[in-house]
Amino acid sequence: MSGAVKPSSESELAEIIASAAAPFEVIGTGTRRGLGRPVQTAATLDLSGFSGVIAYEPEELILEAGAGTRLADIEDLLAAHRQQLAFEPPDWSALLGAPHSGTVGGLMACNLSGPRRIKAGALRDHILGLRGVTGGGSAFKAGARVVKNVTGYDLPKLLTGAYGTLAAMTAVILKVLPAPETEETVVLTGLDDTQAVHLMSLAMQSSCEVSAAAFIPGEAVYLRLEGIAPSVAYRRDQLAMALKRPVEVMAERSSAAKWRAIRDGTLFVNRPAHPLWRLSVAPSEAPGIIRRLREQLDIRYVFDWAGGLIWLEVPPADDASASAIRSAMSGGHATLIRAPQAVRAAVPVFEPQAAALAALSQRVKESFDPRHILNPGRMYREF
Repeated sequence: MSGAVKPSSESELAEIIASAAAPFEVIGTGTRRGLGRPVQTAATLDLSGFSGVIAYEPEELILEAGAGTRLADIEDLLAAHRQQLAFEPPDWSALLGAPHSGTVGGLMACNLSGPRRIKAGALRDHILGLRGVTGGGSAFKAGARVVKNVTGYDLPKLLTGAYGTLAAMTAVILKVLPAPETEETVVLTGLDDTQAVHLMSLAMQSSCEVSAAAFIPGEAVYLRLEGIAPSVAYRRDQLAMALKRPVEVMAERSSAAKWRAIRDGTLFVNRPAHPLWRLSVAPSEAPGIIRRLREQLDIRYVFDWAGGLIWLEVPPADDASASAIRSAMSGGHATLIRAPQAVRAAVPVFEPQAAALAALSQRVKESFDPRHILNPGRMYREF
């Protein structure tokens, strides 16, 4: 089988996968094809036909949608009811050169979350259930709209972030939350990396309920407060006293624009030839990692999640500076977000796994996709 195959029902999808003689690249609308390792297959399994909102219960804070539903459509629907996806899904279309922000299934496959993750959790913490077809051709349902009735293994968490290598998703059930009435951002300037991480950590440990914390070098530390207006004003004043430093305040519109830029990585869109990494580390380790890398490379970077996430742009190189980056880290994970296809095929895009973990990952892959039909090599060369 070659070319693109676009099923319109779960039964048709299950039949296609069960009878497949060769592997598929699994996509929705293809906006995140540039993430992970390139998949070399003759056929494409197009899941964009599984689109549309299946059920939305604003009073119960639950939404079910086809995996091929565009994220923008879901966000527009929620905004009309003053609700949101609390994990703050990023729009990497400008970063990856894609035409739009993609589908909810692609978002789930990559487990992408924005600056509010530090307070609200990641995408996988907001998934109540899903439906799909395994690489063996078996349709399944996991989770439910009513959390207390769910028993057994938490398959949604396992499949979220698997990059389509275990199953083809057809629908997802998400927990949604009320949107905040307003927001403000406290701004602190004149800081180096170590000072910035220290103050962000103090802010997150305070009782001020900071929903996001980031540092743009040469610019400022940004600390976001959300909620009803009187509460935001009170917590802003308390935060200023706790930090014992002069602060500036960005009002709602400017605050929202700044956090969209941080969330979507738009600070790095103007040099598309430069590889871009996301490092997940202990916040206290971030300044040391950057100091070691500065000794070797001309870099640009931003700290998000109070320093636990580092956006890192490096000069073009055959290995995207993977060896230097991973040598500079004493723990954590480094993921290559943007690089030419040949580079993504040659270097480990995701953090190399220890032998025991790699063996476990292999067993999981064999259980869900024994013939390696779905996205072979997307995450690791071996499977």
